Amino acid sequence: QVQLVESGGGLVQAGGSLRLSCAASERTFSTYAVGWFRQASGKEREFVARINRYGSVRSIADSVKGRFTISRDDAKNTAYLQMSSLKPEDTAVYYCAVGPRWTVVPSAYDYWGQGTQVTVSS
Repeated sequence: QVQLVESGGGLVQAGGSLRLSCAASERTFSTYAVGWFRQASGKEREFVARINRYGSVRSIADSVKGRFTISRDDAKNTAYLQMSSLKPEDTAVYYCAVGPRWTVVPSAYDYWGQGTQVTVSS
């Protein structure tokens, strides 16, 4: 069982930046792909970014491409989502997840964090 804890969310003005962290409880974190997803109020959960277990392959959703980057530090059992040029439409609860597959499908991930709120004011 891997426990994930997200942090770094908060209130930021449009154009600002935040870095989200996803800390894992187990060293097996390094064997998993990591995905970041978000869910705005009244909307379905959507894919944001993913990184494979080796950190060598990444993909970013078109809606945040050029503004968000994903990375991981297996020595710290932590993944990151760097967000810049934030827009009000980025407001959502952001979740990290880990699983054996490098995929954009939420149901394919085995473990999820509790989420962290990101609010972007205009």
